[in-house]
Amino acid sequence: MLRTHDCGELNLSNINQEVELSGWVQRSRDLGGMTFVDLRDRYGITQLVFNMETDAALCEQARKLGREYVVTIKGMVTERSNKNLKMPTGEIEITVQHIEILNQSKLPPFTIEDNTDGGDELRMKYRYLDLRRNPVKKNLELRHQLSMETRNYLNALRFIEVETPYLIKSTPEGARDFVVPSRMNAGEFYALPQSPQTFKQLLMISGYDRYFQIVRCFRDEDLRADRQPEFTQIDCEMSFVTQEDILNTFEGLTKHLFKAIKGIDINEIPRISYADAMKYYGSDKPDIRFDMQFVELNEVCKNKDFKLFDEAELIIGINAKGCSEYTRKQLDELTDFVRKPQIGASGLIYLRCNTDGSLKSSVDKFYTPEDLKLWAEKFNAQAGDLILILAGNKVKTQKALCELRLEMGQRLGLRNPDNYAPLWVIDFPLLEWGEEAQRFYAMHHPFTSPKTEDIEMLETNLHAIRANAYDIVINGVEVGGGSIRIHNKDLQKKMFSILGFTDEEAQNQFGFLMNAFEYGAPPHGGIAFGFDRLCSLFGGSESIRDFIAFPKNNAGRDVMIDSPSTISDEQLKELSLIIHKEK
Repeated sequence: MLRTHDCGELNLSNINQEVELSGWVQRSRDLGGMTFVDLRDRYGITQLVFNMETDAALCEQARKLGREYVVTIKGMVTERSNKNLKMPTGEIEITVQHIEILNQSKLPPFTIEDNTDGGDELRMKYRYLDLRRNPVKKNLELRHQLSMETRNYLNALRFIEVETPYLIKSTPEGARDFVVPSRMNAGEFYALPQSPQTFKQLLMISGYDRYFQIVRCFRDEDLRADRQPEFTQIDCEMSFVTQEDILNTFEGLTKHLFKAIKGIDINEIPRISYADAMKYYGSDKPDIRFDMQFVELNEVCKNKDFKLFDEAELIIGINAKGCSEYTRKQLDELTDFVRKPQIGASGLIYLRCNTDGSLKSSVDKFYTPEDLKLWAEKFNAQAGDLILILAGNKVKTQKALCELRLEMGQRLGLRNPDNYAPLWVIDFPLLEWGEEAQRFYAMHHPFTSPKTEDIEMLETNLHAIRANAYDIVINGVEVGGGSIRIHNKDLQKKMFSILGFTDEEAQNQFGFLMNAFEYGAPPHGGIAFGFDRLCSLFGGSESIRDFIAFPKNNAGRDVMIDSPSTISDEQLKELSLIIHKEK
């Protein structure tokens, strides 16, 4: 090897040792009689010193080094007179005796520093340079550590890691598939898996009762900060289990990761039903780092000749504690916020609980002091609190107030990324109604089992059926979800029928799974964690791109390798995607 040590490990215990180091030139400083060079590798930085008096030729060679030159050096470890205690190697330096340039470098298009001057697109184009920077390196190290701790935990519980196929069959449910044309089967296509769902169920039928896989998945969907066209899941499945077994096992994984990675002890993770999550937070992934639960006001606000409230399906509000002194400008900002098209509220009503005990509302002319007192009592409001109220269609109003709650939490400093509040959301609806298609869709996927006590409602009340499904949410981010699966062919056939599949379509798409159910399928269930989201959460970032070595941009493009790209007519012809006409 071209090194005896790395650039991050030498210290005073290595004084007077002859060493060999290799790496990239971070920077150099010419001080006349002395030249100092910072040599960097993946592990750290070591200062090299060249002395004009002792070796002028070597010093001249050092002065010609450019940023990001690749070099190997031999020298003696000596104690630094001007120590830098902020870095692990800051008490020593290498008096260089020999240097060899292994490769020169063009001047990089941005500085390879913690705080670089490169914009997002530029750094994405030169991602191989961006990966040299400490913040990106630390993100990938965190990702590696999370994967290793996950494997260690699951291995100790006798899970077996099994790889499942990447070239599979396209299915109509869920997001859009990426499809791959088959050259050997003209006119037919593979699909890249959105998840290994059916394969892990088949593994349960095969007797592999504890499976996991840290697996690449693919979805052709619109992108945002927490989405990529290809992403990674911690995918798990277990046999002979109930929902309680799944929750306990993967609550254990969550606690283990927090302890191993962050040194944080997580208490028992609370649970909330989907219905209560929507009622009190307006979201199926509530951020419970702070309170501000929704309070319904229909019974104390209606029938007072205030048209907005009288015509509203739902009137709800939150208590922003200690905010009664908000200025008119601040209240106008909040009103503008909820009126944004993506929020969708028509306006904002407020009630000040002044510090002198008086109550002041933006709709005083419609309500008496006694009415306003009832409002305040509903919120258990104290002097100094500010009540913020929205009204309208139930679903839209819940969504809008959810966004306002998060905005207030941010403004009040209640969403500290260093605080973690995991939560299980359970008892999801099994089905959701699609107005456009006028049919039911599976809220999770078609293989999710209904609650045993709700199965009889498959014939009577589809809207009310609860799923044996669960999500784990951390700080308002859904990081994992799963369910107990259907393992009975008749029940699975019934579910496909409810979802609008004909018997022929069901057999064509999922006949392999239905047939497998006839050969002794055990009760089983599982969960999948969004591994990229988990990494970003632990790393304190909102973007999963920061934790992926070679991510795509918001348009789904890899600007470094210029992908996706066109292919030649000859390739298209081989894939039977175009037919050349004979002349």
